[in-house]
Amino acid sequence: MKIVIAPQTFKGSISALMAAQAMEAGVRQVVPDAEVVLVPIADGGDGTLETLVEVSAGRVERARVTGPLGKKVDAARRAMGDGSTAVIEMARTPGLALLDPNKLDARKATTYGLGEAVLRALDAGYRHFIVGVGGSATNDAGAGMAQALGIRLLNASDRDIGRGGASLAKLDRIDISGLDPRARESTFEVACDVSNPLCGPEGASAIYGPQKGASPEDIRELDTALRRFAHVVRRDLDTEVNHMPGAGAAGGLGAGMVAFLGGRLRPGVDIVMDAVGLKGHMAGADLVLTGEGRMDFQTVFSKAPVGVSKMARDHRVPVVAICGSLGNDFDKVHQYGIDAALAITTGPMTLEEASGSAADLIATTTEQAMRAVRAGSQLESF
Repeated sequence: MKIVIAPQTFKGSISALMAAQAMEAGVRQVVPDAEVVLVPIADGGDGTLETLVEVSAGRVERARVTGPLGKKVDAARRAMGDGSTAVIEMARTPGLALLDPNKLDARKATTYGLGEAVLRALDAGYRHFIVGVGGSATNDAGAGMAQALGIRLLNASDRDIGRGGASLAKLDRIDISGLDPRARESTFEVACDVSNPLCGPEGASAIYGPQKGASPEDIRELDTALRRFAHVVRRDLDTEVNHMPGAGAAGGLGAGMVAFLGGRLRPGVDIVMDAVGLKGHMAGADLVLTGEGRMDFQTVFSKAPVGVSKMARDHRVPVVAICGSLGNDFDKVHQYGIDAALAITTGPMTLEEASGSAADLIATTTEQAMRAVRAGSQLESF
């Protein structure tokens, strides 16, 4: 019997790899001779970098880059084990969490540090990039990133505009000739799980500006600046970004990654599943085990377990989810290929108690799941 184990991190409790190992321990209690394949997964959010590094036997590297408001920060970059892929998170470079909540400034925050992080990775020989765009403090459509990589953003006087989203209102011309040639040779995958356009009531400024400190007046100013950006990009780079789904991600970085670097916007879980080779592991599988910290109605929106279950369904493989807890309307996941979902708690306990015993609880619940599978299965393996 072949079992593929592909959980994501149980946030705040246990990593995806450790959760997978605990599930394997539970499986071995019932089917000790099973072929078990561990494929920890992530959806592009918290834990994605760590998961990709763990799965690929990669490493963590650090670089000193410019933070969102100009102060230097130490940014972690994950290098996958293939030696050619760098994984960079917006949250670790121009990230919201790097700033004092009382000193947010969406008008001035810049993605320049993201561009510096890309440069350091290029210096180290990387030519394939996975960029997680969640948690940004910026609203500059990747303008700072472009400037760091050698692209000139010029005003009507042919001078470089300043950094920050508000400065885009003065953008008159884009000169891409100075783009680092190594960036032209590279591929950029952007883990983007939102469909917001660049501008308008559903755009980057209106939807995400308030959490970055933007006032109603700032939002109007920033939205106008992004419209200017979209106009110049369309004229100078022959790329339409204003209405592109996902263009508004991370303060318009989605648009910038496409316009400046030819980036490809994809759901984070799809990028991760490709990176870990999940499709190949599905061949010949009899059962898939997945899981997450809390399964509820939100799970169906591009979360890792549903990404796994969709792929399993394509291969006609049943799926059981082992979860920290089951929330409102968790049963919606059954419509997406998860055949059963089980919570690991065995009685009343605090979150701290459950988190502290997560590995044991996951193993125990997986064992019981496997006993149920064995009792009702017609598989010849049994």
